[in-house]
Amino acid sequence: MEARMNVTDFMLKRYTTKKFDPTKTVSNETIKEVENLLRLSPSSTNVQPWKFVVASTAEGKARVAKGASGFYSFNEPKIREASLVVVFCVRETVNEAYLESLLARENEDGRFNSEEAMKGQRDGRGYFVNMHRFEFKDAQQWMEKQVYLVVGTLLLGASVLGLDACPMEGFDSRILDKELGLREQGYMSSVIVSLGYHSADDFNAALPKSRRTEDDVIVRI
Repeated sequence: MEARMNVTDFMLKRYTTKKFDPTKTVSNETIKEVENLLRLSPSSTNVQPWKFVVASTAEGKARVAKGASGFYSFNEPKIREASLVVVFCVRETVNEAYLESLLARENEDGRFNSEEAMKGQRDGRGYFVNMHRFEFKDAQQWMEKQVYLVVGTLLLGASVLGLDACPMEGFDSRILDKELGLREQGYMSSVIVSLGYHSADDFNAALPKSRRTEDDVIVRI
Protein backbone atom coordinates (compact mmCIF):
# COMPACT_ATOMS: atom_id res chain seq x y z
CA MET A 1 0.00 0.00 0.00
CA GLU A 2 1.28 3.45 -0.91
CA ALA A 3 2.43 5.50 2.08
CA ARG A 4 0.05 8.34 2.87
CA MET A 5 1.40 11.72 3.88
CA ASN A 6 -0.07 12.92 7.16
CA VAL A 7 -0.82 16.62 6.71
CA THR A 8 -1.52 17.00 10.41
CA ASP A 9 2.12 16.19 11.18
CA PHE A 10 3.23 19.16 9.10
CA MET A 11 0.64 21.42 10.73
CA LEU A 12 1.86 20.36 14.17
CA LYS A 13 5.49 20.90 13.15
CA ARG A 14 5.09 24.40 11.78
CA TYR A 15 5.13 27.41 14.06
CA THR A 16 5.92 31.10 13.83
CA THR A 17 9.69 31.41 13.97
CA LYS A 18 10.91 34.29 16.10
CA LYS A 19 14.65 33.93 15.45
CA PHE A 20 16.39 32.57 12.36
CA ASP A 21 19.86 31.08 12.04
CA PRO A 22 21.65 33.45 9.60
CA THR A 23 24.30 30.82 8.84
CA LYS A 24 21.79 28.43 7.26
CA THR A 25 20.59 29.15 3.74
CA VAL A 26 17.78 27.80 1.61
CA SER A 27 18.95 26.02 -1.54
CA ASN A 28 18.14 27.39 -4.99
CA GLU A 29 16.05 24.28 -5.66
CA THR A 30 13.94 24.93 -2.58
CA ILE A 31 13.58 28.62 -3.48
CA LYS A 32 12.12 27.49 -6.79
CA GLU A 33 9.66 25.28 -4.91
CA VAL A 34 8.65 28.29 -2.82
CA GLU A 35 8.12 30.36 -5.96
CA ASN A 36 5.94 27.57 -7.38
CA LEU A 37 3.83 27.58 -4.21
CA LEU A 38 3.26 31.30 -4.68
CA ARG A 39 2.48 31.24 -8.37
CA LEU A 40 0.24 28.17 -8.33
CA SER A 41 -1.91 29.17 -5.36
CA PRO A 42 -5.69 29.40 -5.85
CA SER A 43 -7.77 32.57 -5.95
CA SER A 44 -11.43 33.45 -6.35
CA THR A 45 -12.39 33.25 -10.06
CA ASN A 46 -8.64 32.82 -10.75
CA VAL A 47 -8.25 36.59 -10.48
CA GLN A 48 -4.68 36.34 -9.08
CA PRO A 49 -4.48 39.96 -7.86
CA TRP A 50 -0.91 39.67 -6.64
CA LYS A 51 2.79 40.07 -7.17
CA PHE A 52 5.57 38.62 -5.00
CA VAL A 53 8.93 40.20 -4.30
CA VAL A 54 11.37 37.41 -3.36
CA ALA A 55 14.54 38.55 -1.57
CA SER A 56 17.31 36.01 -1.07
CA THR A 57 20.39 38.26 -1.11
CA ALA A 58 21.69 40.39 1.75
CA GLU A 59 21.06 43.48 -0.36
CA GLY A 60 17.49 42.44 -1.16
CA LYS A 61 16.67 41.61 2.45
CA ALA A 62 18.15 44.93 3.57
CA ARG A 63 15.79 46.74 1.22
CA VAL A 64 12.80 44.86 2.62
CA ALA A 65 14.03 45.49 6.17
CA LYS A 66 13.71 49.23 5.60
CA GLY A 67 9.98 48.71 6.09
CA ALA A 68 10.67 47.36 9.59
CA SER A 69 12.02 50.60 10.98
CA GLY A 70 10.95 52.76 13.89
CA PHE A 71 8.05 51.18 15.76
CA TYR A 72 8.43 47.97 13.74
CA SER A 73 12.16 47.51 14.41
CA PHE A 74 11.40 44.33 16.41
CA ASN A 75 10.76 42.62 13.06
CA GLU A 76 13.98 43.78 11.38
CA PRO A 77 16.14 40.80 12.54
CA LYS A 78 13.47 38.37 11.33
CA ILE A 79 13.94 39.82 7.85
CA ARG A 80 17.71 40.32 7.78
CA GLU A 81 18.62 36.98 9.43
CA ALA A 82 16.19 34.82 7.45
CA SER A 83 17.49 33.08 4.35
CA LEU A 84 14.56 34.08 2.16
CA VAL A 85 11.93 36.81 2.42
CA VAL A 86 8.72 37.15 0.42
CA VAL A 87 6.79 40.41 0.18
CA PHE A 88 3.17 39.76 -0.77
CA CYS A 89 1.78 42.59 -2.87
CA VAL A 90 -1.84 43.22 -3.81
CA ARG A 91 -3.13 45.07 -6.85
CA GLU A 92 -4.52 48.54 -6.36
CA THR A 93 -7.34 47.81 -8.77
CA VAL A 94 -8.72 45.16 -11.10
CA ASN A 95 -9.62 46.91 -14.35
CA GLU A 96 -10.91 45.63 -17.68
CA ALA A 97 -7.47 45.50 -19.26
CA TYR A 98 -6.20 43.25 -16.48
CA LEU A 99 -9.25 40.97 -16.71
CA GLU A 100 -8.74 40.60 -20.45
CA SER A 101 -5.06 39.75 -19.91
CA LEU A 102 -6.13 36.97 -17.54
CA LEU A 103 -8.57 35.63 -20.10
CA ALA A 104 -5.91 35.64 -22.82
CA ARG A 105 -3.52 33.75 -20.53
CA GLU A 106 -6.17 31.15 -19.73
CA ASN A 107 -6.96 30.75 -23.40
CA GLU A 108 -3.28 30.31 -24.26
CA ASP A 109 -3.03 27.66 -21.53
CA GLY A 110 -5.89 25.72 -23.11
CA ARG A 111 -8.57 26.39 -20.53
CA PHE A 112 -11.34 26.86 -23.12
CA ASN A 113 -12.60 24.42 -25.71
CA SER A 114 -14.99 26.91 -27.29
CA GLU A 115 -15.79 30.60 -27.62
CA GLU A 116 -18.82 29.96 -25.43
CA ALA A 117 -16.62 28.62 -22.62
CA MET A 118 -14.39 31.68 -22.86
CA LYS A 119 -17.39 34.00 -22.76
CA GLY A 120 -18.70 32.16 -19.73
CA GLN A 121 -15.44 32.74 -17.86
CA ARG A 122 -15.35 36.41 -18.88
CA ASP A 123 -18.94 37.00 -17.79
CA GLY A 124 -18.68 34.97 -14.59
CA ARG A 125 -15.47 36.57 -13.38
CA GLY A 126 -16.67 40.00 -14.42
CA TYR A 127 -19.86 39.52 -12.41
CA PHE A 128 -18.03 38.83 -9.16
CA VAL A 129 -15.32 41.44 -9.73
CA ASN A 130 -17.89 44.12 -10.49
CA MET A 131 -20.01 43.05 -7.52
CA HIS A 132 -17.08 43.85 -5.24
CA ARG A 133 -16.13 46.99 -7.16
CA PHE A 134 -19.51 48.65 -7.48
CA GLU A 135 -22.05 46.99 -5.18
CA PHE A 136 -20.14 45.92 -2.08
CA LYS A 137 -17.42 48.53 -2.69
CA ASP A 138 -14.92 46.23 -0.99
CA ALA A 139 -12.75 45.26 -3.96
CA GLN A 140 -9.52 46.03 -2.11
CA GLN A 141 -10.50 43.90 0.86
CA TRP A 142 -11.63 41.12 -1.48
CA MET A 143 -8.25 41.14 -3.23
CA GLU A 144 -6.44 41.08 0.12
CA LYS A 145 -8.39 37.91 0.95
CA GLN A 146 -7.00 36.29 -2.17
CA VAL A 147 -3.47 37.22 -1.13
CA TYR A 148 -4.02 35.57 2.24
CA LEU A 149 -4.95 32.33 0.48
CA VAL A 150 -1.38 32.34 -0.84
CA VAL A 151 0.03 33.07 2.62
CA GLY A 152 -1.73 29.98 3.96
CA THR A 153 -0.51 27.89 1.03
CA LEU A 154 3.06 29.04 1.63
CA LEU A 155 3.03 28.40 5.38
CA LEU A 156 1.87 24.81 4.99
CA GLY A 157 4.09 24.26 1.95
CA ALA A 158 7.10 25.61 3.82
CA SER A 159 6.56 23.02 6.54
CA VAL A 160 6.44 20.27 3.91
CA LEU A 161 9.71 21.61 2.48
CA GLY A 162 11.33 21.51 5.91
CA LEU A 163 11.46 25.30 6.23
CA ASP A 164 10.61 27.54 9.15
CA ALA A 165 8.54 30.64 8.52
CA CYS A 166 7.41 33.88 10.12
CA PRO A 167 4.45 35.84 8.65
CA MET A 168 4.45 39.55 9.48
CA GLU A 169 2.05 42.45 9.14
CA GLY A 170 4.23 44.60 11.39
CA PHE A 171 5.95 46.90 8.89
CA ASP A 172 5.50 50.36 7.41
CA SER A 173 3.89 49.76 4.02
CA ARG A 174 4.49 53.34 2.91
CA ILE A 175 8.24 52.97 3.34
CA LEU A 176 8.33 49.52 1.77
CA ASP A 177 6.13 50.47 -1.17
CA LYS A 178 8.42 53.40 -1.92
CA GLU A 179 11.60 51.33 -1.55
CA LEU A 180 10.35 48.65 -3.95
CA GLY A 181 8.57 51.05 -6.32
CA LEU A 182 5.33 49.13 -5.89
CA ARG A 183 2.80 51.90 -6.31
CA GLU A 184 4.26 52.88 -9.67
CA GLN A 185 3.56 49.28 -10.73
CA GLY A 186 -0.01 49.39 -9.42
CA TYR A 187 0.61 47.32 -6.27
CA MET A 188 0.81 47.75 -2.50
CA SER A 189 2.65 45.63 0.07
CA SER A 190 0.36 43.51 2.21
CA VAL A 191 2.27 40.84 4.14
CA ILE A 192 5.88 39.74 4.61
CA VAL A 193 6.87 36.11 5.19
CA SER A 194 10.43 35.26 6.20
CA LEU A 195 11.71 31.74 5.57
CA GLY A 196 14.75 29.75 6.58
CA TYR A 197 15.83 27.67 9.54
CA HIS A 198 15.23 28.60 13.16
CA SER A 199 18.04 29.43 15.53
CA ALA A 200 18.85 26.99 18.33
CA ASP A 201 17.85 29.67 20.85
CA ASP A 202 14.51 30.54 19.25
CA PHE A 203 12.26 30.49 22.32
CA ASN A 204 9.10 29.84 20.31
CA ALA A 205 10.44 26.57 18.89
CA ALA A 206 10.26 24.90 22.29
CA LEU A 207 6.81 26.11 23.27
CA PRO A 208 3.81 23.78 22.86
CA LYS A 209 1.23 24.64 20.22
CA SER A 210 -1.98 26.10 21.63
CA ARG A 211 -5.27 26.02 19.73
CA ARG A 212 -8.93 26.01 20.70
CA THR A 213 -10.41 22.55 21.13
CA GLU A 214 -12.19 20.59 18.39
CA ASP A 215 -15.51 20.94 20.19
CA ASP A 216 -15.04 24.67 20.37
CA VAL A 217 -14.29 25.28 16.70
CA ILE A 218 -15.77 22.38 14.69
CA VAL A 219 -19.49 21.83 14.15
CA ARG A 220 -20.33 18.50 12.53
CA ILE A 221 -23.76 18.33 10.84
